[in-house]
Amino acid sequence: MLIQFSNPVLPVIRKTVNGADASARGAFAVGEKILYTVAVPRELGASAVVLRICRDGEQDRDLPLRFDGIENGIDRYTLSLDTAEICGTEGRGLFFYEFLFLRGVNTVFTSTHNQVDFTLQPHSDRRFALTVYDKDYVTPEWFKGRIMYHIFVDRFFCGKGSVAKRSDVIMNEDWDGGIPQYAKKNGDKLANNMFFGGNLWGVAEKLEYLKSLGVGVIYLSPIFQAYSNHKYDTGNYLEVDGMFGGEAALGALLEKAKEMDIRVILDGVFNHTGSNSLYFDREGEYGGGGAYSDPQSPYRSWYCFRQYPNEYETWWGIDILPKLNPQSDACREFLVGRGGVCEKYVRMGIGGWRLDVADELSNDFLDELRETVKDASDQDAVIIGEVWENAALKEAYGKRRRYFLGGQLDSVMNYPVRNGILHYLMDSDAKFLADILKEIYATYPKCVCDSLMNLLGTHDTERILTVLGEGKDRVEGESNDTLSVKRLTSEQRARGLKLLKLAATLQYTVYGVPSVFYGDEAGLEGYHDPFCRRPYPWKNQNEDLLTFYRKLGQIRTEHSAFADGEFRVEYAEGGMLAFVREKDEERLTVLSNVGETDVAYPMEHKQVDLLTGKPYGGTVQSGEALILIEKTTPLSKKGE
Repeated sequence: MLIQFSNPVLPVIRKTVNGADASARGAFAVGEKILYTVAVPRELGASAVVLRICRDGEQDRDLPLRFDGIENGIDRYTLSLDTAEICGTEGRGLFFYEFLFLRGVNTVFTSTHNQVDFTLQPHSDRRFALTVYDKDYVTPEWFKGRIMYHIFVDRFFCGKGSVAKRSDVIMNEDWDGGIPQYAKKNGDKLANNMFFGGNLWGVAEKLEYLKSLGVGVIYLSPIFQAYSNHKYDTGNYLEVDGMFGGEAALGALLEKAKEMDIRVILDGVFNHTGSNSLYFDREGEYGGGGAYSDPQSPYRSWYCFRQYPNEYETWWGIDILPKLNPQSDACREFLVGRGGVCEKYVRMGIGGWRLDVADELSNDFLDELRETVKDASDQDAVIIGEVWENAALKEAYGKRRRYFLGGQLDSVMNYPVRNGILHYLMDSDAKFLADILKEIYATYPKCVCDSLMNLLGTHDTERILTVLGEGKDRVEGESNDTLSVKRLTSEQRARGLKLLKLAATLQYTVYGVPSVFYGDEAGLEGYHDPFCRRPYPWKNQNEDLLTFYRKLGQIRTEHSAFADGEFRVEYAEGGMLAFVREKDEERLTVLSNVGETDVAYPMEHKQVDLLTGKPYGGTVQSGEALILIEKTTPLSKKGE
């Protein structure tokens, strides 16, 4: 059973590193020393305090804390934990620990649900995590503080440059009202050979528009030659798809983007190819030299055949997506070795890679990829993994991943925070979001937190406006025929637009890099894939929403605290959330209220809301989000 204590009896645990408070963090470089200070009320009856710690999967080790005295009925205990000493010869590592309070007749243990806050229990329960990473592990500085824009190339804009025209595709000429090709039932086979005509020339033509949003990074859906419109079925890694304008269009985009200080990140699909590819060639369109049609093919070792040629490993059982074999030296060398695919495009000038299904890429593959990409870019390129859970604690196929110990990823797609924001907005549960924000901040290295890809929607999710607009009105089990034409009611759309502004404010102001899925800023709706992939509504943009996104972009760009400032949750109760971003002399407070009533939230000094320019009156209205900065006297007025 849970031991119940009154609030005064709960100990206070503080972490200090290099003299600075680090209580909200739980990831440190090898060699850093963590000073734990534990203040224990005498009411608890503890005669000693012990830190019990173990490397992931290994035996516990007990470290007694030193008693440092008593003041006002509070016993003070301390312990200096040398991260290099606990790592030993193995170096970096993931550890789990708890505090034991010895009380004579029994012992009580800390138990945490968010890696920061804790309760006391009569048995070992949920431990704190401690990530100890390589001391030279850093993430690219240029990436922090920017705004990312995610483009599904075929649906963004039809540019005027030269493109190849395939005879086996269906062209949908109805850019503004056309319905993407879809299966009658989810899971049914779908050709995905309907195109709307967006291309890389079009992305280049719209760079001024993106710059007006404050965008500094473009993340492109796959652009390599492939049969489908989504290009996750790679046909040839060394060719940019002709329907997108080929390598000439990519080169022109990179050149123009560089002039405007915009980086371009490519989608690396390295877990599988298409069956209709140069390397597998099941359909015979590449001359019969692929692994499927020729047992002597140089690509034979790239795939795992259970019974040649018709039974082979696939991605999630989809037979048109044969899985690549990461143990194949030839395959790995081609993709991530010197002179391979990753290096080729980095040397062309891309800003980095987003790695599709990173959980299914081996450690060896990720290690080599990082070494190649970083060397080719003078350590400048960013590497982002598609991971849907807490990546620091992630287990995949029975093995703990080491993405953030150094040597692999710089960042991941921040799905946990997306889920937290949605839950908060739809259920008025600020604690739920606060717990997720605390946990991620406490388990990832600080440089990773500053680089997280904060998303509200992607090509894999329903449009954020649709999710927020429908809310609890959602009807389950509707057919794809229905969803293909269904739109929000006027009431739902108004609600969705209001909540989207709140969601975007949070997305832009928590730690990490906000990533906008093309069209979200213009009010685009859509249900699950492929209905979330409609063309950008250039003739029907929501101007009010666009203005709001531009304002958010301006605020984020002008205040460096959003790039790499400290983060701290100040309040989370019901529908009211408050957190702080702080750097040097700048302190910004974000307040959000999704509850049904206004909330009084006093501030010590006069504040101005950056979104409206108005003074803060001490109350956060229902459905309101504010970004506050302390009102100071202009320099020209000081001393008058």
